[in-house]
Amino acid sequence: MPAVTYELIHVCKQTGARLGKVHTPHGSFDTPAFMPVGTQATVKGMSPDELKQVGAGIILSNTYHLFLRPGHELIREAGGLHNFMNWDRPILTDSGGFQVFSLADLRDIKEEGVTFKSHIDGSKYFLSPEKSMEIQNALGSDIIMAFDECAPYPCDYEYAKKSMEMTTRWAERCIKAHKNSDKQSLFGIVQGSMYADLRQASAKQLTEFDFPGYAIGGLSVGEPGEVMMDILEKTIPFLPTDKPRYLMGVGSPDYLIDGSIRGVDMFDCVHPTRIGRNGSVFTRNGRIIIRDAKYAEDFSPIEHDCDCYACKNFTRAYIRHLFKAKEMLGLRLATWHNLRFLLKLMEDVRQAIRDDSLGDFRNMFFEKYGYDN
Repeated sequence: MPAVTYELIHVCKQTGARLGKVHTPHGSFDTPAFMPVGTQATVKGMSPDELKQVGAGIILSNTYHLFLRPGHELIREAGGLHNFMNWDRPILTDSGGFQVFSLADLRDIKEEGVTFKSHIDGSKYFLSPEKSMEIQNALGSDIIMAFDECAPYPCDYEYAKKSMEMTTRWAERCIKAHKNSDKQSLFGIVQGSMYADLRQASAKQLTEFDFPGYAIGGLSVGEPGEVMMDILEKTIPFLPTDKPRYLMGVGSPDYLIDGSIRGVDMFDCVHPTRIGRNGSVFTRNGRIIIRDAKYAEDFSPIEHDCDCYACKNFTRAYIRHLFKAKEMLGLRLATWHNLRFLLKLMEDVRQAIRDDSLGDFRNMFFEKYGYDN
């Protein structure tokens, strides 16, 4: 039996969205779920206890960054990533593939793997399916990801096809190199750029390996939202119904709701923490920039009915003051609120699935937020 399993609880009669639970060696979490991103073994601005307070059931960390600094062997010596960062709930690590292709300099992509220069100091490294497995086995995360190539957007059909086929071959090498399957589950990653037939071919090839779960990578990389949703709709039916489905790198409220409607179980993104550090916060009436002058004398919370620490204790005027004064508490409070906003949104999505009313919930949320239905 794999280390990570999926339990389907209910399917929304109105939309087909799935309510479920993912079971891991470090506990279970409800789905659809948003996973806060702790790139370098920390979710920026948040302590582990604070993450639990905002409702995080699982967090994500990054193979590429931890490989470069502090190194996976040091984390192994610390007893693994859970001990190192003092987080006792599930952790997912991505394979490093996306960061190699988006951050690293002077990449040389070959069948064997990728040689690249570090974005930190320019030193040369090599990352392959086998190396990614070695690193993630040392990290000890509950869910580990196969090493893949994230094709750039846009790219032509031939490039996307060759990239997808190499990703499949790399997935098979990851399976052979994975040394800890009783405690860590390896997920495959569907690629194929914006070509539906390649996505479907990728899904068919990967499901033959019977992974415990499947991710959809290479979306939310600059393509229009309607293109992403179209590709999702044409990919999801080719993935097993008894395994979790993970849409990588997606974290805006509209994509979380629409992705859930299309059958996605797991999402992650740096979006809420990144915009929070820059002074933007979510509300049910749309995003606001808390640094703006119009909030200088606004003594209301970011959102009246929000139960987060920031909204229960501080005003927009105070948080704006912290940003203007360059006080780190401002960044923390905005981050705290944004994470709680998305995690509460997913709680509401799950309840709407339970009530067979996710379509109605979507329409009400989109109208209030200001999205175009």
